[in-house]
Amino acid sequence: MNKKIIIIGGVAAGMSAASKAKRIDKNLDITVYEMTDAISWGACGLPYYVGDFYPNASLMIARTYEEFEKEGINVKIKHKVENIDFKNKKVFVRNLNENKVFEDNYDELVIATGASSTSPKDIKNLDAEGVYHLKTFNEGLEVKKEMMKKENENIIIIGAGYIGVEIAEAALKLGKNVRIFQHSSRILNKTFDKEITDLLENHIREHEKISLHLNESPIEVRTFENKVIGLKTDKKEYSANLIIVATGVKPNTDFLKDSGLELFENGAIIIDRFGKTNIPNVYAAGDCATVYHSVLEKNVYIALATTANKLGRLIGENLTGANKEFIGTLGSAGIKVLELEAARTGITEQEAKDNNINYRTILVDGEDHAAYYPGGEDVYIKLIYHADTKILLGAQVAGKRGAALRADSLAVAIQNKMTTQELANMDFLYAPPFATTWDIMNVAGNVAK
Repeated sequence: MNKKIIIIGGVAAGMSAASKAKRIDKNLDITVYEMTDAISWGACGLPYYVGDFYPNASLMIARTYEEFEKEGINVKIKHKVENIDFKNKKVFVRNLNENKVFEDNYDELVIATGASSTSPKDIKNLDAEGVYHLKTFNEGLEVKKEMMKKENENIIIIGAGYIGVEIAEAALKLGKNVRIFQHSSRILNKTFDKEITDLLENHIREHEKISLHLNESPIEVRTFENKVIGLKTDKKEYSANLIIVATGVKPNTDFLKDSGLELFENGAIIIDRFGKTNIPNVYAAGDCATVYHSVLEKNVYIALATTANKLGRLIGENLTGANKEFIGTLGSAGIKVLELEAARTGITEQEAKDNNINYRTILVDGEDHAAYYPGGEDVYIKLIYHADTKILLGAQVAGKRGAALRADSLAVAIQNKMTTQELANMDFLYAPPFATTWDIMNVAGNVAK
């Protein structure tokens, strides 16, 4: 009898695992249960879809339902796994179309249930008409429809993380008046250090139709006949036609509480570097699970599509008998903030402090290419490195054209535990349109002592 694999969740990690396992062993019996009607799609594209950077939502879909079926993968959409009996290797599934529960058996199980948007509990009337999150495919369709309406001209965004800042650009592109509210003192405060966020905030403030409200906490959505008309904060009241809540995510693991599965402090499933949980024959990956950090050498929670896909693929191999170990994440990520780019990799200065690492930092700025070639722009690099060994621990980059992609080279350097001096002597390309003879990354390595 063929080995039976059940995968809960059909987006990045789940479908990567299913496809890889099936390609290696066509005899595997693989069933995927997905509670929504969208599979194998990229949520990172949502802000740009909402901003009408591209018109067709189907462009976010990596592979279709029919393609997976053709591969021999049994995909069940609108099916929600509500409970798991790990001892007897059973899942209890609700067919959401028929509202009936049935059970299914597995030999090996992959949990890839992702994460959901969080809602601040201290803001009144968040259930009003005109208040949206932007996490699911269908939410993307709804928000775009509302954003494209001419009468919805005043947009408020609660939360200044990646999604919040990206939605702001989307709304600005559509000619809207935009306000971003962040209860703390900085945007992107969990992923970038102050030197970089200062640059980004100053850039946002240069734009007339966008207002940045830091250290200001929303307390109530103002409504008329249960429809949004404004937002009240601890400082003032503002008019609004549309409010987007982008205050973070929470792993979809509530159905696993008290199941015996080891969970992280935020509810994420704890896995080892092979994608395995503490329960035999059960794997997990993606936004519902932890991930091993290469620099910190421990499990962390970082919800990134890149990591979800890589771990899903690795689990797919391990389901077929391989014993692949995940190299680890650096949390490498980038963001476009209006005309600026920013990227980060490794750990931040704050993370170095929190983990009691003996570190140093430097911040350098320079030209992104030769001064005599037209169109030169400033580029900034911050390095975090070990004070004793000079091994690189983290890096952040900000600038305009091409600045963010320098983080890729810095990620390779950090992953391979290079020192600042080795970075200083790296043979980066030089041509007047692209770089200076000593690229800004070389300069940063030289300055770091």
